[in-house]
Amino acid sequence: MATELESALDSAAKLALDSKTLVRIVLSGRRRNMSVPFERIDIRPVLIKDEITYQVTQTDGRITTAKNISPKKFNPRQYLEMGYANILVEHTSGALSIRITKKGEAQVHEEKGAREQNLEHDRKKVRLLDSADPFLIEVGISDANGKVKPTRADKYLQVEEFLRLLVPTLNSAIAAKQIAKPTTSKPLVIADLGCGNAYLTFAVHQYLKSMNIPVHVIGIDIRPESLKRNTEIAKKLGISKSIEFKAEAIDQTSLTSCDIAIALHACDTATDDAIAWAVNGGAKLLLVAPCCQHDLQTQMSQIPEPWNILTKHGLIKERLGDLMTDSLRAQILKLKGYRTEIIEFIGGEHTPRNIMIRAVLTNAKPTSDDLATYKKMLSDWQIDPALASRLNILE
Repeated sequence: MATELESALDSAAKLALDSKTLVRIVLSGRRRNMSVPFERIDIRPVLIKDEITYQVTQTDGRITTAKNISPKKFNPRQYLEMGYANILVEHTSGALSIRITKKGEAQVHEEKGAREQNLEHDRKKVRLLDSADPFLIEVGISDANGKVKPTRADKYLQVEEFLRLLVPTLNSAIAAKQIAKPTTSKPLVIADLGCGNAYLTFAVHQYLKSMNIPVHVIGIDIRPESLKRNTEIAKKLGISKSIEFKAEAIDQTSLTSCDIAIALHACDTATDDAIAWAVNGGAKLLLVAPCCQHDLQTQMSQIPEPWNILTKHGLIKERLGDLMTDSLRAQILKLKGYRTEIIEFIGGEHTPRNIMIRAVLTNAKPTSDDLATYKKMLSDWQIDPALASRLNILE
């Protein structure tokens, strides 16, 4: 929903000034034709010597600095107007997110749901997954003593941050009646496409179960050895009734539908297979973290002016191909009736593949401009995205 920018910033500022309910503010991304002093700014209330103050943490991608500002001197508009394109304000009753478009318009999304303040000055991040949980030990992320293995620390964080995005998105979709509230007789069906060693599959199952959300999770991977290993772990954990595995190619799986489709780092066009299957199966929610986008890079031979300034550099061409691939995936999903966002789900220090495509089925009709812009992109670059052919997007 588009709204006037000033009105959106006023709403964000009002929430920011209420230190009794503010959970945190996150500023990221850069608005068009504007520069920002830091890559990201996090602001939250903290308790110091029995007084609430605002802790402002700023990072430029290399160095993180923090400072404390008294409520009397804290001016939220100073930060909200610095030029950031993405503004998130979480409070104890929900969250307000603002994305400022290239045209300077504000797209506002509000979520309802309780969130807790943590006023500790030097707080430790609360982990969603107990490192000693038996499933983490069985899948090999934690050792026999319940400690995360150093070699699996990044994977542990990736899975956990994935869950941090899944749960509020799921709650919001249920509240908006985009997904039916799961029950014991009709549990939430979640498909993990290209599940591999099933780190995420088991994590989603165990975490949602711990929240008393009825689920049935299916992990799909083409390798028979993954089926055998993961099935044995499920039996050992005693959860075989609500989690299962299939040794099948994503585009040929016997599973026909699901409520939520997830995929963590399905390589290259396997991500397109996952998205296409989910769309054709009527999935209401998609959370996909792509990996190794080579398909378009091999097609980028006829470069329209003046983009050859970028593509003459191999490294930049590769990154541009990655961005184009995921941007077109998001646009195709929009054409198919999904509200789609591309977000960062974990810091780049843990994995360079830190982009997530989040899509909720709203069945909103795309505009003629949506389709025209998409067609022009393909025509100018002489490219044919793998996902487009899988979904027959132009037929």
